[in-house]
Amino acid sequence: MAPQTIGLPTTGAVVTSAVVVPAAGTGVAAVAEYCKVLGDINPVDPTAPKIKFQVNLPSNWNGKALMFGGGGYNGVLATGLGNVPAGPTTQPAPLARGYATFGSDSGHQANANGSRDGTFGANDEALKNFSSDAIKKTRDAAVNIIQTRYAARAQKTYFAGGSTGGREALFAVQNWPQDFDGAIVLYPAWNAAALDLQFGRITRELAKPGAYPNRVKRKLMYDASLAACDGLDGALDGLISNVNACNATFNPMMAMVYGKPLRCDGGVEGGDNCLSDAQIAGYNVTNTALSLNYQLASGETTYPGFNTWGTDFGNPGNSALQPTVLTLSLGTDQPANPMPAVKPATTTTIATSPPYGSTFWDQWVKYFVTRDAGFNSLSLDPQNPGKWQERIVQLTALQDTNKTDLSAFASRGGKILMAHGSHDALVSTRATQQYWQRIRTGMGAAKVDDFARYYEIPGYGHAVSSVFNAAWDSLTTLENWVEKGVVPPPQTVADTAGVPGRTRPLCDYPGYPKYKGAGDLNVAGSYSCAAP
Repeated sequence: MAPQTIGLPTTGAVVTSAVVVPAAGTGVAAVAEYCKVLGDINPVDPTAPKIKFQVNLPSNWNGKALMFGGGGYNGVLATGLGNVPAGPTTQPAPLARGYATFGSDSGHQANANGSRDGTFGANDEALKNFSSDAIKKTRDAAVNIIQTRYAARAQKTYFAGGSTGGREALFAVQNWPQDFDGAIVLYPAWNAAALDLQFGRITRELAKPGAYPNRVKRKLMYDASLAACDGLDGALDGLISNVNACNATFNPMMAMVYGKPLRCDGGVEGGDNCLSDAQIAGYNVTNTALSLNYQLASGETTYPGFNTWGTDFGNPGNSALQPTVLTLSLGTDQPANPMPAVKPATTTTIATSPPYGSTFWDQWVKYFVTRDAGFNSLSLDPQNPGKWQERIVQLTALQDTNKTDLSAFASRGGKILMAHGSHDALVSTRATQQYWQRIRTGMGAAKVDDFARYYEIPGYGHAVSSVFNAAWDSLTTLENWVEKGVVPPPQTVADTAGVPGRTRPLCDYPGYPKYKGAGDLNVAGSYSCAAP
């Protein structure tokens, strides 16, 4: 594939393999025959890694294409074989629906740290590819392959991603609106570099003596906040839906759990039946906004806190999803210098790691900011970074999706469905609220309502949750809106893990599901969308 077929600088692309995969599966898991194409997009800088990509070409092509985003620092191939983030278990995945699907590793191959490997940040081209350029390069290479296979262009092309993939979805429609017709955007890390700074603030707090809570203590905090806030939506259903009221009223210093104070006597360490002042301080830092003493490239000086009360930061539990919840939250090891290693599970041990955000911060400081692998990340104060301030500001210009004018995308009929779990421990739901309010302020609420929706999912964490694991048929809703002009009707989300099969309405932000006072607690129809 010649360089001129790709809209950003490369030295061309090559298909490394093409294999026909026979039809397999039954029911909603059935996938028709498809051709699996692997390839490389070659860099301009010979020392930069290649972008590795995959394109899946179904024999029952529906004339459309869907690009998948990645996660974390990427480095792992987004194969396009799975479902959209928080996709439904009752509907076929996009490839099974006949979509040509594709994705990439964003331009580097991860080491043992997996999606937390930031070593590629030491190379400028790899950093730009990860930040956004790989989106355009991968899309153009895939479009060329799709057109070669079917002798036709895709009639519609969509993007689906969560976390980093959600940020990539927003970059896609902002930077290349002519290339995409719609986007499914889940828990987007849209201002990723600003989030890293918040990770740094939280990490430095959790690294203090006695500040890191073990999993039993995390469950104490979770149960205390649930006891105080569960009923604020009118239903004792194990979910905190009226999050604003909980944030406004819950005070861990005064909270009770199992009939006793949550705070240890005198605030000193008192074992697994209470939390010390140092541990409560760590939660309070997580709950509050980062305030910077300088401006980022966007002009902003903050990153919001996380919805902390009622969030599962890695509680003990037997759910098959709980190890992932643990990994994507506070992990198993206290932050330190050097940062504890990420160790996979073995046949006799569980996976161990520091908080996901702490490894993220450590790698970002070492390879993005200082480019010194021996640098002590705990020594860098994100609020007062000294000589590193200019570099940090540069990185926010590169990594953060700060544009609020999506007129070019909207004017050609593009649509966005965006959702975020209200109890995400890794990407702040409040940050997505901030983005939503900014585009509505910048473009006008009525104009935004013509092409975008934003919903929050009670109890849902980051990507998975043993409390409420979301399943939502966003793709059908997006198809109907883009292709048929059907404005999204009231949406319903199902739980596949906490109480399998229960449903809740998806409320247009800032609404939340409020119990009507009668009816089955596990049925969406028993709730109405209320204003906070």
